[in-house]
Amino acid sequence: MKRTFDEFRTLTQSAPPMLVSLMILSIVGMNLLANKSIDTGVEWLALDCGILFSWLAFLTMDVLTQCYGPRAASILSVLALAINLGMSLILFIASVIPGVWGESFVEGYEAVINTALDNTFGGTWYVIVGSSVAFIASSILNNFLNHGIGRLIGRQGSFAHFATRAYISTFTAQFADNIIFALLVSRVFFGWSMLQCFTCAVTGAGMELLFEVVFSPLGYRLSKRVMEERSPVSKEDAV
Repeated sequence: MKRTFDEFRTLTQSAPPMLVSLMILSIVGMNLLANKSIDTGVEWLALDCGILFSWLAFLTMDVLTQCYGPRAASILSVLALAINLGMSLILFIASVIPGVWGESFVEGYEAVINTALDNTFGGTWYVIVGSSVAFIASSILNNFLNHGIGRLIGRQGSFAHFATRAYISTFTAQFADNIIFALLVSRVFFGWSMLQCFTCAVTGAGMELLFEVVFSPLGYRLSKRVMEERSPVSKEDAV
């Protein structure tokens, strides 16, 4: 326990604040924006606005894994999840505080809109639990898979090395995140079929991979910069 606490303290002191902040922001943002579905015009393509942030969470985890190793990245993922749960609690408290949202002032619909906004920001317990379980499982899978692929293809500093491990781990982990959430929440509480769960997981992972491909050059440059700034002593677990 003391070793884990010491490691956690070292990580919070040495990890780039901007990188950790981006990961936390992306997790809070994707869970909030997941409340809005995207009308794709295609019946089998089920997406929500959380995708605008979720790619960033996995890209920052890929950078942290490359620079600090999978265990460190997973510890920081747990920290980010804990902060997100704290944020969810604050939003829930705000939703039950008597008052009126500014956007609810539509004549004849004030109560309906105000309740809808409270429910959106307040969240639903099974959605929060399902998304938390899905995220922690997929983040650990992403970090250790990324690390394993890095060891398999050797210690290289090229973009191809970063991209290969990031693309494979991101698609696999995003599929796991989507399918776990779909099975725990969508199937149980909304009656989705297994085909719908699987289709949503695959298409969502495909879109996440597309974002990863587009922004991976940024992640690569960031990882190079972090590695250059780190001391040799702290690089022992990174690949």
